[in-house]
Amino acid sequence: MNNWLGLLICIAYIFGLIGAAEMLRRWRGYKSSFTRKVIHIGVGMMSWGLHFLFDNPWFFIATAVGFMLINLLDWRYGFFAAMASSDRSNLGTVYFPFAAAVVAYLFWDQPPLMVAALMPLTWGDGMAPVIGQAYGRREYHVRNHRRTLEGSIGFFVACFLFTWLALWVVGGSPEVVPMAAVFPALVITIATTIMEAVSIWGIDNLTVTAVAILILNYWPF
Repeated sequence: MNNWLGLLICIAYIFGLIGAAEMLRRWRGYKSSFTRKVIHIGVGMMSWGLHFLFDNPWFFIATAVGFMLINLLDWRYGFFAAMASSDRSNLGTVYFPFAAAVVAYLFWDQPPLMVAALMPLTWGDGMAPVIGQAYGRREYHVRNHRRTLEGSIGFFVACFLFTWLALWVVGGSPEVVPMAAVFPALVITIATTIMEAVSIWGIDNLTVTAVAILILNYWPF
């Protein structure tokens, strides 16, 4: 696909997600803590189609840098209520596109690893607060930040499933068969679940992705 067309599709998709999340917030009464994660997961899943949109990583990296600036302005001025966080110290929406850009740069020629590296952030970190808020009963705290055991379990299950799927479903090198994808997905899931549990101020978008990158970079596929 033409890179410029891919860029337009990418931008339209992201703003479409923000618009859909805003409709959910206004018409269905969902809190921004939920709609924020709808956007979070939706944007992360775009990684599955990046090689259909672009023939090199640089157009996507430029898009990610652009959205870092947009998200920083949104954090400062509150343009998009569906992306709002009650924690003003949380710059997670700024860190997310930065993490995605780094992953694309490092793993562009290894699509299964590129997508797998983003699944702990996309699904694990996306589902943890949703499950925690809906079903969390067993609390623990990191400094003054509340966590729940149920939320961490939600992270673990979602992270493992989608990391495993990414490793063997996404085409390209390295080719990983389903059974061979189980163990690296499990190691990544255990490590990133722990990292998410102890990371605060939204830096889990960086630390979780950094751990996934490190494991995938050295794993002997």
